[in-house]
Amino acid sequence: HLLFEDSKVEVHSFPLRHRVFCCGFLFREKPLPRKIDKERLRHLDISFADIQRLKAGLDVTNNRGEAVANRDATIDPLPPRSYAYCSDTVFHPELCAYIRGVDLLYHESTFLEDNRERAAKTFHSTAKQAAEMARISGAGRLMLGHYSARYPDLSAFETEAREIFGNCVLATDGKKISI
Repeated sequence: HLLFEDSKVEVHSFPLRHRVFCCGFLFREKPLPRKIDKERLRHLDISFADIQRLKAGLDVTNNRGEAVANRDATIDPLPPRSYAYCSDTVFHPELCAYIRGVDLLYHESTFLEDNRERAAKTFHSTAKQAAEMARISGAGRLMLGHYSARYPDLSAFETEAREIFGNCVLATDGKKISI
């Protein structure tokens, strides 16, 4: 379900599989307009009014009556980024329909693989299962979190996940992640 939308981002919710109803969230930036190449613009003699047309991806005619291709006056914007948040869920490959190709996937990893049965009983995931979700969904990066208090050392979560999906990081209080 679409929860929020403005000119820059969309936020969707989707169902997770847990003992009680839980939702995951998908944040997707909208594509940015093309960027004006200021150095090229100086030499192309383009009116100020045509700059918006260039940003929209259109070709224009300069003040000398010459056609100016959009690619000659602009550069590609950064690609839109995406982030999916999946907490409190059992390993559920059908989630890929919602999170496919995200740049960053936060996926709960309450247990390590030695507690896989407990994870299934309590509708949680292991670090390996979170890594498998990242792999099959085509995520760019995985952030593990929602650890059981039974594990005083979290390094095993990252070690276990890296066996399946190499680009992962542990979520910890105050940590900032760039996408």
